Amino acid sequence: MADLTGQVALVTGAARGQGRAHALALAEAGADIIAVDACADVETAPYPLATAEDLAATVKEIEKLDRRVVAAECDVRDSAGLDDVVARGLAEFGRIDVLVANAGIWALGRLWEITEAQWQEMLDINLTGVWRTVKAVVPHMIEQKRGAIVLTSSVNGFEAGGGMTHYVAAKHGVLGLMRNAAIELGPYNIRCNAVCPGIVDTKMNDWPGAYDMMAGHEGGTPEDRRHNAYGWSALAGRGLLDPRTVSRSVVFLVSDDARDITGVALPVDGGHAVLPGSNPDPIRSL
Repeated sequence: MADLTGQVALVTGAARGQGRAHALALAEAGADIIAVDACADVETAPYPLATAEDLAATVKEIEKLDRRVVAAECDVRDSAGLDDVVARGLAEFGRIDVLVANAGIWALGRLWEITEAQWQEMLDINLTGVWRTVKAVVPHMIEQKRGAIVLTSSVNGFEAGGGMTHYVAAKHGVLGLMRNAAIELGPYNIRCNAVCPGIVDTKMNDWPGAYDMMAGHEGGTPEDRRHNAYGWSALAGRGLLDPRTVSRSVVFLVSDDARDITGVALPVDGGHAVLPGSNPDPIRSL
């Protein structure tokens, strides 16, 4: 296990799902945590988002690990709010060594059917929100001439995903942001990498529209989601991935074990990225 004793990590989207798993894994490795989440629904997200009660539950789990924690309700679309969170964290801990910019939403929609509001909200949270978060934290990291950043992208950061154009565009953008951050922050000894998860077992994909997508037809069920997830992985026995498997990669990337690694997009996907693609239902004539 990497040793992050004495370090402080800021994690967005920390109230549940991958964000909570990352916060707990970092705490287990010895870091104190600044746990951030909007704790509010988003108009264009087709499922309920995390609540203040979820964030409080994350705090309790971190405290059980005998780590200090500052919790803040803040939307990554709010630059002033993020600046305040960073100021609170610095006032409490005196430093921020690690940033995990994880907050995000997922939704479905073909490019000609997505509304401007759906497009804009997806990019505001999943791409611009990541930039805002990095922008809020890096001045302190530059001052201390040290830092490690991990951005959450997706396998859809480097491949298409039918029926989710706005999500795919945002996650591709995250990888561009990560690579440029690695170049621009490298002279200050600040590393920036990204994790690219496959299909992870979280609330983000546990709703009727996701069941239909996984089933390939309307009327999909939770069992369709569970069963068909196995088709996303090259490794035996991997279906819906445990969020903690992504967290282990996050901890590695921010630790000294990865001190010479920057600008990397790391798939954590059960081998999904190496699967040979094919069209299961080709149109043979017009």
